[in-house]
Amino acid sequence: MRVRRLAAWTALPLAVTLGLAACGSGGGSGTGQSDPDAAVRIEIAEPQHLVPTNTNETSGSQVLAALFSPLVDYDEANKPYEVAAESVTSSDNRVWTVKLKDGYTFHNGEKVTADNYLDAWNYGAYAPNGQNSSYFFEKIAGYADLQGDKPAAERLSGLKKVDDLTFTVTLTEPYSEFKTMLGYTAFYPLPKAAFSAPGVLKEGYEQAPVGQGPFRMKGSWQHDAKVEVERYDAFPGEQPKVGGVEFRIYQQPTAAYADVLSDNLDVIKTIPTENLSTAATDLGDRFRQSPASSLQVLAFPTFQKEFSKPEVRKAISMAIDRDEITKSIFKDSQQPARSFVSPVVAGYRENTIGAAGEFDPAKAKAAYEAAGGPKKIELSYNGDGGHKDWIDATCNQLKANLGVECVGTAEPKFADLLTKVKAKQPVGLFRMGWVMDYPSMENYLGPLYSTNGSSNYYGYSNPEFDKLLAEGAKAPNEEAAIAKYQAAEDLLAEDMPVIPLRYGQNNFGHSTKVKNVQMDLFDRVDLLKIEAVS
Repeated sequence: MRVRRLAAWTALPLAVTLGLAACGSGGGSGTGQSDPDAAVRIEIAEPQHLVPTNTNETSGSQVLAALFSPLVDYDEANKPYEVAAESVTSSDNRVWTVKLKDGYTFHNGEKVTADNYLDAWNYGAYAPNGQNSSYFFEKIAGYADLQGDKPAAERLSGLKKVDDLTFTVTLTEPYSEFKTMLGYTAFYPLPKAAFSAPGVLKEGYEQAPVGQGPFRMKGSWQHDAKVEVERYDAFPGEQPKVGGVEFRIYQQPTAAYADVLSDNLDVIKTIPTENLSTAATDLGDRFRQSPASSLQVLAFPTFQKEFSKPEVRKAISMAIDRDEITKSIFKDSQQPARSFVSPVVAGYRENTIGAAGEFDPAKAKAAYEAAGGPKKIELSYNGDGGHKDWIDATCNQLKANLGVECVGTAEPKFADLLTKVKAKQPVGLFRMGWVMDYPSMENYLGPLYSTNGSSNYYGYSNPEFDKLLAEGAKAPNEEAAIAKYQAAEDLLAEDMPVIPLRYGQNNFGHSTKVKNVQMDLFDRVDLLKIEAVS
């Protein structure tokens, strides 16, 4: 496993604990002979970006997981273990030493060295580069000097090369989970060939990214169509069991589902909601379920006057019957959410939003009117993600329970929705999905709700929340950190910048042409396990 975050599709939710493992989670139904040279076809949505420090959604992450190998990955207990790193150590949780495994090369033949990590991380952290995941370097000393329109520095003072395979990372404050963070996409290296000049990414690099992972690009990114990769035989780690992958881009999940049924697509990562009731019959044991880390929410543009009051936001939450939508639309394949973090991470508590999560139409309407809520509500969503049914159901509930006009508005692609929201264009409430980047309660809080969070698209800012998050980050142990994170989550429950709706579960399917199909907690197909069958 490795990353991930903003989820384009309706990522269907978790078996409440990791112990409730899924039907057939260990393998597939294929009985034919494996073909190690065949390519498999996996569904994705159109990525927003394919530069590691700029990729913060699940489709781009799936592609980059093929092209790059992370410093660390996670075991069954969600603890990090070394992959491209030989070791990641610290005696004080502030100064970390990263030693790289020898033998890794980029797909253009360049040897992977410490410089490749330093160059990539400095590029990602430098504010004028506008990288979506810049936030993840915030804990490294010198980050503040790289911010603003005219930064005081171009490189992080906390990064130091020791030798070709060793570098140190000095943090501003101790952070016990720094090693855990290093499995995230933003911490991948970049080759020298990615830059046209020091600190300047070569134009067109992301159309054919050069990585150091188990697969390399085959051609270039064909927008709205596909991204193809092929096995990189010089990869020193575990080799994949297929010759390549075609990441096929779909605008409509139903089209992907039809292609899986006809064996024209090998894996659909999320069964469309309209096909959930028949998937077990349609696919038999090729319909699969497994735990996931996803969380679906409706987010408020808190910077808009009509949604600036927590009372308005809580009233809308109370007017939504999560349980009914989970049952009628998702056929109980998801779990209603009333907290801001997932049950898969330590520190999770049930129902942290309290009364705002209780379905109470009369109380909701009275509170909404008293707070001066708007007469019309728009719910924006990405049309390429299978969200229309539940958005329509939610709108119908808001019409009936609040007496408002409600309309659902689809943007063609998730990337389009993110672009509009980032530019603060008026979209009303908007759906968001989050898949954890690394297994920590902090990862459900910092990127999404801190003032400078990489995925804080709602304009939410609470100095006390930021303070608690910072205190949790430098806590000496997990127990002390969780106490701070839980206090921060309590503030979110008071402010309600988003409405938690559902926890996800992987509900996926595959063709008769593949076996050993597994998905991780990050909404990604495990590309080292999948096999093609002849």
